[in-house]
Amino acid sequence: MTRQRTLQTTLICFVSLFVHQTLSAQPAPPQAAIGNGIVDATIYLPDGETGYYRGKRFDWSGVIPKLTYKGHNYFGKWFSRYEPTGNDAITGPVEEFTTLGYDDAKVGETFIKIGVGVLRKPDEPRYNFTTPYELVNAGQRSLKKKADQVAFTHTLTDASGYAYAYQKTVRLTPGKPQLVIEHRLKNTGTRTIESNVYDHNFLMIDEQPSGPDFTVTFPFTLVPTDSLPNALDVQDKRITYRRLLNRESVYMGLKGFGTTADDYDIRVENQKTKAGVRIRSNRPLSKLAFWTSPTNLSPEPFIAVRAEPGKEFTWTLTYDFYTLP
Repeated sequence: MTRQRTLQTTLICFVSLFVHQTLSAQPAPPQAAIGNGIVDATIYLPDGETGYYRGKRFDWSGVIPKLTYKGHNYFGKWFSRYEPTGNDAITGPVEEFTTLGYDDAKVGETFIKIGVGVLRKPDEPRYNFTTPYELVNAGQRSLKKKADQVAFTHTLTDASGYAYAYQKTVRLTPGKPQLVIEHRLKNTGTRTIESNVYDHNFLMIDEQPSGPDFTVTFPFTLVPTDSLPNALDVQDKRITYRRLLNRESVYMGLKGFGTTADDYDIRVENQKTKAGVRIRSNRPLSKLAFWTSPTNLSPEPFIAVRAEPGKEFTWTLTYDFYTLP
């Protein structure tokens, strides 16, 4: 009996050592550190083999797992299970585009997600962001890094007539606690590009649980388009929490915004840690939603994108980080 236990213990130790060595042998995802003396950030870099995010939902560029200002951290790993090809195994102010050509494509044909590539359409009733679509053409990627910024370029050409050159620059403003994300989408194909893009944000301020310490404020009176979740309250221009979320995630659509970029102005603050962020754009909202889980807050502001052949569409997002008195 003693010998059997000894063999079992030896086997367990061997397996544990093998797993540890295997995990240790996995290459770290490519990344870059940027800073301006006020804000420091880490950015994961796109890579089809070793990139941190290789899912088919979000733009692969500009994934930020950490950003710090005055000892406060604004982004992080909000999910418990990580798989690089998971649809939402991603962090930071990441963006998703609605599809190009999905409705026209037959089963087995292809469609496009900007920032991801050309995907094959399976037999399904409608597009579903959780579907692990086959990546048929990832396009070409390049980047340029400086001390305070990383510029990403993704070019794609498809037989359907869709083609683009997409440039995204993530930079820190000199002398300010500010992150700026600049976008330039040039239509190099023969078909008009019409999409909507939203920033999921995935705010995780100081790893505080989503609850009454947080407020989310807009410059206009909010009107929920869905039934108000019992964990949330909407009063005038503000979203608050009635309680901590209990393992659930909640979503609601919102309206009330106007036609100018002035309404793309969101403040998220935590009264306990005294950290806040203001999110703005130079483009108006086309749609607005709010999604939250126990570990993150996600205002989801949408922008309508349109570029005719040979034309380009640009937009900028600005994040100002601050502390409360």
